[in-house]
Amino acid sequence: MRANHFLVFGIFCALVTTNLVHGQGQSGYISIDCGIPPYDTPEDTMTNINYVSDEAFITTGVNFNVSADYGALNNPVLPSTLAEVRAFPRGNRNCYTIKISQWNLYLIRAWFMYGNYDGLELRPVNSSIYGTEFGRNASLVLYQRWDIGYLNGTGRYQDDRFDRIWSTYSSNISWNSIITSAYIDVFQNGYWPPDEVIKTAASPTNDDDPLELFWTSYDPNARFYAYLYFAELETLENNETRKIKILWNGSPVSKTSFEPSSKYSVTFSNPRAFTGKDHWISIQKTADSTLPPILNAIEIFTAQSLDEFYTITDDVKAIESIKATYKVNKVWSGDPCSPRLFPWEGIGCSYNNNNHQIKSLNLSSSGLQGPIVLAFRNLSLLESLDLSNNDLQQNIPEFLADLKHLKLLNLKGNNFTGFIPKSLMKKIKAGLLALSVDDQNLCNSRSCQDKKKKNMVVPIAIGTSVIILIVVLVVILIILRQRKKRAYSGPLLPSGKRRFTYNEVSSITNNFKKVIGKGGFGIVYLGSLEDGTKIAVKMINDPSLGKPKGSSTSSSSRASSQFQVEAELLLTVHHRNLASFVGYCDDDRSMALIYEYMANGNLQAYLSSENAEDLSWEKRLHIAIDSAQGLEYLHDGCRPAIVHRDVKTANILLNDNLEAKIADFGLSKVFPEDDLSHVVTTVMGTPGYVDPEYYRTFVLNEKSDVYSFGVVLLELITGQRAIIKTEEGDNISVIHYVWPFFEARELDGVVDPLLRGDFSEDSAWKFVDVAMSCVRDKGSNRPTMNQIVMELKQCLAAELARETQSQ
Repeated sequence: MRANHFLVFGIFCALVTTNLVHGQGQSGYISIDCGIPPYDTPEDTMTNINYVSDEAFITTGVNFNVSADYGALNNPVLPSTLAEVRAFPRGNRNCYTIKISQWNLYLIRAWFMYGNYDGLELRPVNSSIYGTEFGRNASLVLYQRWDIGYLNGTGRYQDDRFDRIWSTYSSNISWNSIITSAYIDVFQNGYWPPDEVIKTAASPTNDDDPLELFWTSYDPNARFYAYLYFAELETLENNETRKIKILWNGSPVSKTSFEPSSKYSVTFSNPRAFTGKDHWISIQKTADSTLPPILNAIEIFTAQSLDEFYTITDDVKAIESIKATYKVNKVWSGDPCSPRLFPWEGIGCSYNNNNHQIKSLNLSSSGLQGPIVLAFRNLSLLESLDLSNNDLQQNIPEFLADLKHLKLLNLKGNNFTGFIPKSLMKKIKAGLLALSVDDQNLCNSRSCQDKKKKNMVVPIAIGTSVIILIVVLVVILIILRQRKKRAYSGPLLPSGKRRFTYNEVSSITNNFKKVIGKGGFGIVYLGSLEDGTKIAVKMINDPSLGKPKGSSTSSSSRASSQFQVEAELLLTVHHRNLASFVGYCDDDRSMALIYEYMANGNLQAYLSSENAEDLSWEKRLHIAIDSAQGLEYLHDGCRPAIVHRDVKTANILLNDNLEAKIADFGLSKVFPEDDLSHVVTTVMGTPGYVDPEYYRTFVLNEKSDVYSFGVVLLELITGQRAIIKTEEGDNISVIHYVWPFFEARELDGVVDPLLRGDFSEDSAWKFVDVAMSCVRDKGSNRPTMNQIVMELKQCLAAELARETQSQ
């Protein structure tokens, strides 16, 4: 007998990085035929779905062909994916690692013939559907999916975009079947029932009778959810009405009655689970309804708690890096710590918190070669590390002392040289760490220094002479340079940045002649240094006003405060995707920040100009990646971390090569190193970009920047502004503009017409998915900038692959 199970959400061991794409119309589908040879890519003859081998998703198990009694020749109606099987005769842990898109919701179908895997299918669905009171803490296991009005056979892809398999409802009750050929819009909500399902319905033979569905559960504690589909299929006369109410075991599912629409389908579900052994759903007409009730289709699921949490991302990345670096020959697949009874070989985990962490790692006698890599430091809860009996070399790294919880460190049987770091010795002497290591190639710090002294006497003597000569030459060059210098005599700041006087700023801007922009706290002027380098000068106070910096007005005080924030930040941050800081002016007459000049201005102006005609999809992707990397550095590369707070297209500057750089740190917030979250008293930012959660709660964190960046991404792909004025004169956000197209998966309504269809659809859809994940209402459901950078690079890879194929 065959069996299939369809789950909502994932219960497989899945590492979330990217999604696989198969044939036309199957974007995002992951279709795996278990047990076939590695390079086979069969197409199912009944559905035209393309399948791949499971060889790339698992490292355990053996392949078999099914018995001829069950094969396709004797059972032509069976799916072709059931002809082969992967069996698991050994081991308790056999885990598929399936790469999917983070934050997406998936329907997962597993096919079984003998109890082992014959096929795995994952189908992305709209994340807003199949809601339960448990949220993402539960999966839904399919109990029944019935096309109530259809009497012949089953339906699935290509009729159903989510590839759900619909069956006919068989019972001894005689119902009337209603069919229509009229158009019904199924895209009003995210469930998208197929036309063949929604255009048929059942009604009772007696107009006053209800439609009733019965079933008995073997588990009285099972939590049931039902999703009922309705659409009016008949043309009603003026004096006819069809009003319906839904009862489950006598309790109302919907608070009020409703009338099915003939224009679009609707879906009703119970907000809270129903439990018990016997279940009875009754669809009834109301007292004032002239027509009997109808039902087009129903899906029934049971909720299964996801009690098993997952290993934190940092630990997963670290252990995967260790695995790849040393080519660890162990059955390491899926989640390192989950399921709890079967963690990875050699790994012990902490299960005290909601998310699992690795607390012990045993890689003894595992053939490791080379130095101890930095990835070990990211296992922040590690208590025991055994790297004995390998071929590890070079010095014992000092960063091992950064592992605050490390108590046992076994390094015996390796080929280390140098000496044991002082920081480790300090922990050993304090009784905080037990270290096992061979000492034949090691030395204490004194003996190492003695060897160095003996061996370095001659080189030091030679080196000293060379250094003296170099110093003399440098002094001569400095003197010559100072003689040539006629202007800009302000002191040099760290990294070569300079402090200018107001008169110098006036001179380099030609008395503030050319305005090139307006920032949040002042006008931006074009300037030029003595060597011809073009610069942009942002005046915090308008110089024409002549207001002293010590003015007591609140606006002057606010500008001064923001200036101090931005100047201090710019002195410390350095990244190729952040606007380069040349210097600043801060005297009694005015304040100014001086940046490198970006020839192509800001992204907002560029998208609105004639230049947008030449802005290809690939160029837009590069701009998105550049900007994302700049924000990623602020969040993850700066210590303490920095939240920009005013991410928008106007604050993304473009140079000659259209390389993007984040600018204008005037609203930025610096957080303590261990607390990237803060309650603020004033919400600041630009309308259209401000995180609604930040606006409601006054709680600021890095996810506020992520929301704003999601708006930037939507501007990039649509060519629209953050706030769009409609033909009726109303203002709507670009998010609300995109949403109906996103829900209906209509890409043409989203993409900027200036692209003229010259882009990879897979790349564009993934880009839209990333953007919409950024603007989720709850910050905790949004990705990090690190995740966004990776996703955008995958978008670029898909586009480059298309361009290569088209050449």
